[in-house]
Parts: sequence; C-alpha cells; structure tokens
Amino acid sequence: MGNRLSKIATRTGDDGTTGLGDGSRVSKDDARIAAIGDVDELNSTIGVLLCEPMPSDVRAALTQIQNDLFDLGGELSIPGHSMIQEPRLAQLDAWLAEYNGTLPPLKEFILPGGSRAAAVAHVARTVCRRAERAIVAVGRRDAAGVNEAPRKYVNRLSDLLFVWARVLNRVDGGTDILWNRERNVPDQ
Repeated sequence: MGNRLSKIATRTGDDGTTGLGDGSRVSKDDARIAAIGDVDELNSTIGVLLCEPMPSDVRAALTQIQNDLFDLGGELSIPGHSMIQEPRLAQLDAWLAEYNGTLPPLKEFILPGGSRAAAVAHVARTVCRRAERAIVAVGRRDAAGVNEAPRKYVNRLSDLLFVWARVLNRVDGGTDILWNRERNVPDQ
C-alpha cells in the first residue's frame, strides 16, 4: 500500500487534486476518485446497516465485506495493483447460495422496504450498483484500467445485499413487499 496518513488535514488537496496510493496526483473529479468515493459510501452504508438488529452470521459476513471494500478502495487507489482475489468472490457466491436457498422463489418484483434493516440493505444495494457503474467507467476511461475482480465483487455483492434484504424482512417477522402492477393509478 501507499503512504498512510498520519494526519488528516494535509491541505494538499486545496488545489482540487488528491493523491493516489502510488503517489501520483489526480483531479478530485477523476473517474477513479469517483469510484473510490462510491466504494467508500457503500462501506459507510453497510456501517449504517450494521446498526440494525440482524442474525450474527449476517453481521459477521457484513463486517468481513467492510474489510473487503476497504481493500477494494485500496486497489482502486493504486492503478495496476490487485487486492481482491478469487477466494473473496467465491465467498460471496457461497453466501448467495446459502441465503438464497432459504427464500421462496420470486414470482414478482419486490419493492425496497419492509423492516428498517431490509430497507437499509436495499439502499446499500443501490449504492453498490452505483459503485459498480463507477468501476466500469474507470476501466473504460483510465489507461491503467481496473482489474476484473473488483467489478465482479461489487456485482455479486449487490445481488447478495438484495438477498439479505429479503432475509432481514423474514427475520423481522415480515415478508417481501410485492410490486402491485394491477394497482389503480389515477388519471393524470
């Protein structure tokens, strides 16, 4: 990893640039910085989710994911560096299979909501999708690109957050809130 900050107020970003982990400086509106920011926001949103009641196994998994996201941000901050490896992707796949196996099949779209924990999981899912779009944008715009593992990681994580939202609704004694395609919509 690059240099670690020993103080927070460095004033080096006052000119609208920020340092990457390899020591280079880029504009604060650079696509790579946007992706790092979206991953950071996702990590913070998961931190809010962790304030909610949930099964201890889901809590432990989310805590592990927060550490993975910190590594993912580090990988994004050092062009060409790789930190997210196949075992982390395999773990997400295992959790997806495990938790999805406990749920009834979906027959209709569901609305975000239900319990507070499920609603926050849905917010985390949407932030994750934004982070995924930002990572894809870096891969297309930045000559240094991005390894494919971070893109795969956030794609699978968004699916897992959707599944956990469904699980958390059931833990709270509820169920999915189904989209009502047949609702009466007032004339406009």
